[in-house]
Amino acid sequence: MNEHCKQTNDLLTRRSFIKGSAGAIVAASYMSTIGFSTSCVEAHTCDVTTAKVYVCPPCGLPCDKLTFDQPGNCPQCGMTLVPLDGEGGPPKVAILLYNGVEIIDIAGPWEAFGTAGFLVHTVAEKTEPLTLVFGQKVIPDYSFENSPKAEVLLVPGGGYGTQMKNDALIGWIKSKSNEVSHVMSVCTGAFLLGKAGLLSGQTATCTAGMVEDLALFPNTKVVYDARYVDSGKIITTAGLSSGIDGAIHLISKMLGKGAAQRVALGMEYRWDPDAKWARGAMADKYLPYGLKGKLISTEGDIDRWERKLLMSEPNSTAGIIDLLRQRIATNSGMGGMSNPISHIKTGPTFDRGGKDSELRWKFTDDQGRKWNGLGTVEPAPDDKEKFIVTLKLARSGA
Repeated sequence: MNEHCKQTNDLLTRRSFIKGSAGAIVAASYMSTIGFSTSCVEAHTCDVTTAKVYVCPPCGLPCDKLTFDQPGNCPQCGMTLVPLDGEGGPPKVAILLYNGVEIIDIAGPWEAFGTAGFLVHTVAEKTEPLTLVFGQKVIPDYSFENSPKAEVLLVPGGGYGTQMKNDALIGWIKSKSNEVSHVMSVCTGAFLLGKAGLLSGQTATCTAGMVEDLALFPNTKVVYDARYVDSGKIITTAGLSSGIDGAIHLISKMLGKGAAQRVALGMEYRWDPDAKWARGAMADKYLPYGLKGKLISTEGDIDRWERKLLMSEPNSTAGIIDLLRQRIATNSGMGGMSNPISHIKTGPTFDRGGKDSELRWKFTDDQGRKWNGLGTVEPAPDDKEKFIVTLKLARSGA
């Protein structure tokens, strides 16, 4: 081992090669605070006799099967060796896997944690191949029975519905949450936390369109206008790419703001811890969904939105106007939520406007803000049997 230490001291690790110096510097700064050395050349590191067994973090190479009697770097892949018993070393992240997991829910945070020098491993009920969303195939590193110790548990979303009835998975989340320092969910992974009883007394969020459903868990305060919510030990994030923000935020908590900024720059990711953009806060949640037609465009922000559709049903201007009135009046399909809960406090009130092809409405939202809506219907220029429907919404005074 000593001979290998000298040979590999000047080699870049796989992680530092890919990330430049970001991950190596951040990891080194963390490990120096806990007395862990990333270099095994120094005499006091290589010559100390220890009964510990060290292994290479899973990297997909043959060295995954090797064991070493001293710390240092793997002579084959260059990665920092870690104790087999999980004690000491850089922070470790356990990522839960199951069939149907969203790829970005794990890949985004994994990239951030890996850039920070954290050691990431995956855990599933069994170490058998799993199929993620869009057909991605993965093989977990560990099963529930032999998963090593970790400081962070990451619970992704995706095809979580079946797993809500999986007692083994929910039980593992419960037990693992007692072991780790931080639990983080991405997207609908929050529902698995809720099923495990971890959202009681917590403020939480998840992906837009389903976030209101979190209110089904007792004593849970729901937040729909944030990319992530930090409730102390429990961090929940909104959908998909929001997991990157949550992971970088957690890195900031564990290593400091500078380390988090270095990670974001290394990933070429624009991280703004004060950013207010969240999909669930966009103004289109007040517009009716489920209208039959081809979406031409949909764009806006938290204060205004415009959506254009090409519709053929109903097959008249009057019929489309009546349908819009009905949908808006009943909040049918508002925001595309699976369990619609109105964000409207008063209204809507309607004004037919000066044209038969227009519908105007007003309402006040649950935060006391006043809104004005306008719907217009006009014949499509290339097909007189179809109509271009434009829905506009703007907050008063915005």
